[in-house]
Amino acid sequence: MKKLLVALATTALFSLPVVAADYKIDDKGAHAFINFKIKHLGYSWLTGRFNTFSGTFSYDEKDVNASKIVVDIDATSIDSNHAERDKHLKSNDFLNVSKYGKAKFVSTKITDKGNNQLEVVGDLTLHGITKSIVIDAEKIGEGKDPWGGYRAGFSGATKLGLKDFGIPERLGPASTHVELELHVEGIRQ
Repeated sequence: MKKLLVALATTALFSLPVVAADYKIDDKGAHAFINFKIKHLGYSWLTGRFNTFSGTFSYDEKDVNASKIVVDIDATSIDSNHAERDKHLKSNDFLNVSKYGKAKFVSTKITDKGNNQLEVVGDLTLHGITKSIVIDAEKIGEGKDPWGGYRAGFSGATKLGLKDFGIPERLGPASTHVELELHVEGIRQ
């Protein structure tokens, strides 16, 4: 009888569903970045980043499709390394951060494309408009860190049409889209 109980307990233990690990994006340790670039009049690139954001994600290597990510972005933290330009980008001419100070991304589907390549589909709310976007992503790696924690890192890229989010196209006909580059390192909770 004792062997039967041990066998049943062991079977029950190994038949429990695998649960994705939850991570907090390491925005405090400067191990996560949301960068952007857009052509300026078609002659050069204007580059920058958002300095303030936070988020979480769940990830399970055995069931990548069940993963989820949520990122909150402080649009007022836009930084192009030029104070006057940043003031202009924050104005009604572009982001209108006095009215739309927050942006948010919530994944709706994550597809494992093999070889650490992922397709992340989700809803981006920017400038008061929510649209579905696709991020081509890559798992960079995961493992223990030197401080006793466990981390997982990803990078991704997408391209957004300014008009899709109601942002005026004021930098010329070659400047209708902004490219986003995302680098995310999360600490397992």
